[in-house]
Amino acid sequence: MKNFREKADLIWKVADLLRGDYKQSDYGKVILPMTVLRRLDCVLAPTKQKVLDYLPKIAALKDNAKDIALNKIAGFNFHNKSQFDFDKLVADPNNVALNLRNYINGFSAGAREIIEYFNFDDQIDRMDKADILFRVVSEFKKIDLSDMDSMEMGYVFEELIRKFAEQSNETAGEHFTPREVIRLMVNVLFNEDREMLTKEGIVKTLYDPACGTGGMLSIGEEYVKELNPKAELKVFGQEINPESYAICKSDMLIKGQNPSNIKFGNTFTVDGLESEKFDYMLSNPPFGVDWKKAEKTIKAEAEKKGMGGRFGAGLPRINDGSLLFLQHMISKMKSTGSRVGIVFNGSPLFTGAAESGESNIRKWIIENDWLEAIIALPDQLFYNTGISTYVWIVTNHKSKERKGKIQLINATGVKDEELFKDGKLEFNRFWQKMDRSLGNKRKKIAENGNTKGIGFITQLYGDFRENEFVKIYPNEFFGYWRVTVEQPLKENGKVVKTKGQPKPDTSLRDYENIPFLKKNKEGKLVPQSIDAYFKAEVKPHLPEAWIDESKTKIGYEINFTKYFYEFKPLRSLAEIKADILALEQKTLETEKTILE
Repeated sequence: MKNFREKADLIWKVADLLRGDYKQSDYGKVILPMTVLRRLDCVLAPTKQKVLDYLPKIAALKDNAKDIALNKIAGFNFHNKSQFDFDKLVADPNNVALNLRNYINGFSAGAREIIEYFNFDDQIDRMDKADILFRVVSEFKKIDLSDMDSMEMGYVFEELIRKFAEQSNETAGEHFTPREVIRLMVNVLFNEDREMLTKEGIVKTLYDPACGTGGMLSIGEEYVKELNPKAELKVFGQEINPESYAICKSDMLIKGQNPSNIKFGNTFTVDGLESEKFDYMLSNPPFGVDWKKAEKTIKAEAEKKGMGGRFGAGLPRINDGSLLFLQHMISKMKSTGSRVGIVFNGSPLFTGAAESGESNIRKWIIENDWLEAIIALPDQLFYNTGISTYVWIVTNHKSKERKGKIQLINATGVKDEELFKDGKLEFNRFWQKMDRSLGNKRKKIAENGNTKGIGFITQLYGDFRENEFVKIYPNEFFGYWRVTVEQPLKENGKVVKTKGQPKPDTSLRDYENIPFLKKNKEGKLVPQSIDAYFKAEVKPHLPEAWIDESKTKIGYEINFTKYFYEFKPLRSLAEIKADILALEQKTLETEKTILE
């Protein structure tokens, strides 16, 4: 990826020309659209003259027919029929603003719309008045982006956006998914269907409701093409950020995908692909971002449509809309079977008490047998946040051996054998320390070298066998009853009764979470009843207590860390004493050396 770093650094240096005339937080308003323009210019360069030469031959055709003909000559789903390119723009410094607008207007409609989402016309005026427009265009003309593949350009854009986000102090929720995380998600998502995807003429669809610059869509497409060059994966997405949306569409244009499949706007308030269903879905929605702006629309849909809409299972707390994205994606599963991969932080696993919005959503997913696997990833993988993350795999078409079960994979590396270099932890089987940190990203999941992160995790998933990194539980394992335990109110030592029944003492009220399953003497999970648990665990300590059955609730949670916890016995006093004495001896020797 050396090429990507060199290009990103060259582009970032152009921002120095804006210093004084622009705030640092506004650099992206110029640099991002200029990078897109230069990328389109480089891609079209080999056929640009052919397009211009062909123009007179199609003068009599209608606009739509002209566009089709010129796209064919250009070799892409877009073209530019302006006389200008970056070379000619730089050749006429006195008219650069006028000529740049002419050049942009020469793009076919789909490409022109991309530039419009940057509101770039305002920046042309601003740079022209500040007398820096020519210099900016000249510097971009020196940067050759023709040798960049789609993945490298994705890295360039994400690196630039990350830097601009840092300049404007954007929240940790506005982050981008590292490519190795996407590769892992794609590997696992497609793993069960690899044989089917090798069939000749296979056509499938992939959707991301928060697609950003299109990284997940691009890597999904690359995976399928590598597996089967004759397969076709049509990609779809929606994005709320105009700059990211424009970058994603430009990438789709260049790769020959249909750019109209990428929609702009808030997925929750206006579903741009409302009637569509998809074979595969991938997403990394913002972590812990509230949904206040869409609250009215979401609540109205939930109340009006219920389970016939997207949010009938429940609404999470207002400060985290993660599970809304998952419900939205589940609503787009095909009846014949779809697979979903989504990245969450820890909150959706366990936040929310029994019968809260979050718990009810988990209950709905698990009781429908849609949750296939959860993979706990190492921390410090993302650019703008160091928190731990989890990949959920959800499907309505589980294989026979997976039915009624949920696979948990602990790929954090905490339990794994740790490998050291010069006394410092450098890598283990799941992650590798980066040579240079990128924001909060200090680790990467590797594919080779001393770690086998992506391949190893994919194999753990595919093998579907329990080991030190994998636990497999029946769906019911994650369910529990939340019961209210009452004790009688007493006055002068006597139980107070109402209508012949003991009156509860609210000050003594307590609660118990009773799991649906328990381990028997052989260590196997078996069903348990509220009554049996109560008699065994509560009655011996509170003989007068009873359960108020009218208040019993059902909850679901996934306490991931607890399932992989291993008790480590405390060190003996003798060991601790020996360490202290050794430390004291070392200190005395050091002092003696200093005095000498």
